[in-house]
Amino acid sequence: MNLPWHLYLMAVLYIIAGINHFRVPKIYHKIIPPYFPKPKTLNLICGGSEIVLGSALCIPILTKFAALGIITLLLAVFPANIYMYLDDTASLGIPSWL
Repeated sequence: MNLPWHLYLMAVLYIIAGINHFRVPKIYHKIIPPYFPKPKTLNLICGGSEIVLGSALCIPILTKFAALGIITLLLAVFPANIYMYLDDTASLGIPSWL
């Protein structure tokens, strides 16, 4: 394969993160803002997307599309990051400065 090593590392991290959505879903349910409907479904979609996009990063013909998909996914989950920062119960005990 002709792809740089850090792309494979990124792929592995996204695949592991995606699997974690299925292993420990309660963590992710807590950080989904309450104004989003069906948090369980959203969690499964995000986890599945991370697995698929992470795998697609390793396929040279799909790498650019997967990268664009990951950018889109990161934008889509950004409200959860803001919610974690603003809400103490959603922060999972992580200090807000971090």
